[in-house]
Amino acid sequence: QVRLVESGGGSVEAGGSLRLSCAASGFFYSSMYIGWFRRAPGKEREAVAVIDRGSSSTHYADSVKGRFTISQNYAKTTVYLQMDALKPEDTAMYYCAAGRVTRATLFYPSKYNDWGQGTQVTVSS
Repeated sequence: QVRLVESGGGSVEAGGSLRLSCAASGFFYSSMYIGWFRRAPGKEREAVAVIDRGSSSTHYADSVKGRFTISQNYAKTTVYLQMDALKPEDTAMYYCAAGRVTRATLFYPSKYNDWGQGTQVTVSS
């Protein structure tokens, strides 16, 4: 089981930036992905960005490409989500999750087994 703890959320004006962190501990399989997901009020949870812990390859939802960057530290204990050019529609609770997913299921929240408690991001216009 993987324990995940998010931090770094807050309130920012449109066009601003925030950096989220996801501290990961516990048992990791050799092939495992860490993803950032978000849920806005009244909407389904959606994938934002995913990173392969082994290769550090990254994948992004179309809505955040060019604005958000997912990365991990050298020790692979923390995954970051750098969010730039934020928009009001980015307002949501952001979660990190870990799972042994495939390329075909990277953006499926139900395929991830372990989740953090979430951190709120609010972008005002």
